[in-house]
Amino acid sequence: MILSDISVKRPVFATVISLLLVCFGLLSFLELPLREYPDTSSPVVSISASYPGASAEVVETQVTQLLEDQINGIEGIASITSSSRDGSANVSVEFNVGYNIEVGANDIREKISRVTQALPEGVDPPEISKADNDSRPIQYLNLRSTEMDFLELNDYANRFIVDQFAVIDGVANVQMNGNGGYAMRVWLDRQALAARQLTVTDVESALRRENIEVPAGRIESSNMELTVRVERIFQTPDDFSRLVIARGDDGHMITLGEIARIELGPANNRMSYQGNGEQAVGLGVIKQSTANSLQVMQDVAKKVEEVQATLPSHMELFIATSDAAFIENAIDSVYETIFMTMILVSIVIYLFLGSVRSMIIPVITIPVCLIASFTVLSVMGLSINLITLLALVLSVGLIVDDSIVVLENIQRRVALGEPPLLAAFKGARQVAFAVIATTVVLIAVFVPVVFMDGNMGILLYELAITIGAAVIFSSVLALSLAPMLSSKLLKAKPRQNWLTRHVDSMFNWLQQAYQSGLETSLRHSWAVLPFLVAIGIGIYLLLGQVPSTFAPAEDQGVFINRVNGPEGAGIEYMEEQINLMQEAIQPFKDRGEVENVIAMVPGWGGGSGVNGGIVFVALPDWSEREKSTQQVMNELNAQ
Repeated sequence: MILSDISVKRPVFATVISLLLVCFGLLSFLELPLREYPDTSSPVVSISASYPGASAEVVETQVTQLLEDQINGIEGIASITSSSRDGSANVSVEFNVGYNIEVGANDIREKISRVTQALPEGVDPPEISKADNDSRPIQYLNLRSTEMDFLELNDYANRFIVDQFAVIDGVANVQMNGNGGYAMRVWLDRQALAARQLTVTDVESALRRENIEVPAGRIESSNMELTVRVERIFQTPDDFSRLVIARGDDGHMITLGEIARIELGPANNRMSYQGNGEQAVGLGVIKQSTANSLQVMQDVAKKVEEVQATLPSHMELFIATSDAAFIENAIDSVYETIFMTMILVSIVIYLFLGSVRSMIIPVITIPVCLIASFTVLSVMGLSINLITLLALVLSVGLIVDDSIVVLENIQRRVALGEPPLLAAFKGARQVAFAVIATTVVLIAVFVPVVFMDGNMGILLYELAITIGAAVIFSSVLALSLAPMLSSKLLKAKPRQNWLTRHVDSMFNWLQQAYQSGLETSLRHSWAVLPFLVAIGIGIYLLLGQVPSTFAPAEDQGVFINRVNGPEGAGIEYMEEQINLMQEAIQPFKDRGEVENVIAMVPGWGGGSGVNGGIVFVALPDWSEREKSTQQVMNELNAQ
């Protein structure tokens, strides 16, 4: 075999190959994104349109149905779901798994552009956005103050805090759960309007006509040039109260203050956000799809400390919920499993080979293969997650097989009296095609998995690619590094110690027991087939009793309570219900069984309706609590 021959004759060549694999693997490892699981979410494009003042029935017939009819027939669509609420329409288009979301979004934009002119007057242009699994915030930050009210706190966060987190590497967006900032709210008196024979449209027209800021040109001279700015005259509620709406029959100027109450208030008063029972501003950190989740959350945590040092004494910014702890613990546990597996494999190899020198040769190939596999993950656009790390754990037992086959044959020839160099040269050539055949067989097992469809196909795709890469690298090292090390490390007569002697005697006993059992089975061959049939029936019956799930249950230390109120429930009613739930959770927080509580109205995906909300409960880390998440949930449900 050319590769093994060159490696034995030129040991530096085999060493360089291994070092290059390690270097490229480490560089790829540093660049790979880290996440909990592969992205199995279907490509989704959302279409939202606003029709202020229209009822849900009008929105359904005049907006939603037009949008649905227009996008029907686009290639790759798996399902279309829509919702119509008072003043807004939302259409969600889900494409088949693996479909290019950029192509789908462009097709939808083209279709919607054709129907825009057919929408009723007053409908805002439909907004089209791409949504996927990465659009969920991976961290929530809470900002609270003992002196500022909710409106002032929201304005402060929008001005001075949000942008500091938005520029962190890997952060795609920062969602602010607040009231939208300051706005001038005009509360019309319908009786005053009727008495003056005015309508809401008259007031709207006057506001649009008067409350504007227009460019005033510039002043030029021979030495300088100045831009002229005409300042907006309506700045305060008193200014707006003097805005002239119309002229009465008697010549009296009717002002806005005569027919309305004007106040400076929040732009959105249909939303509530509380952290641990107190009014707070929530900042949801959304990472970029290719960013390292753990690194982003660590950078955000550092930025929180930096920002907190610059805040006034009455203000506090802290991390309310974060996926960092669970992801970090899960990934670390898999790394620990990999190292433990390597140690166990090393012990087993030593017990069978009986020599530390012989054990080192296949053991060295394990970390080289695992590290080199990250190069393929990077080239294929995959990520480091629990599935790919699981594949590395499973591949540890496979990647040493090729090296052991080569080592055993070389060691056999050394024991027969050949010099280690000659034994490595001839021994590797003898089994080279057997090593290649074994690798091809293993790759053939995983090839069909790569072509599976659906979410399960995405998960097993990364599993198959990772194991296949590790097995391929193992054959390369078995034919290069293993022969080279064998020529340098093996001895003609390895020593026997008491451990290897006991292992040999134990396997001699097992060999004799197997031989005895085999002879008995051959003498009573008529009983073997019924025995196998009975085992098959037992497996079939037990298999039906085993529950099946897409993924095993995990205790991430968080759970969400969703609340749906009656149709038409207002924000005040929902706040009362959410507060009752927080009161029930408070004793658990006092005992340290609950760390943070976030309450929002409306809840995630609530659209413009306020009859829904959520209470997000985060428990301390496993090292700091005695009860599982399920136990805490059961106790809360009992109340």
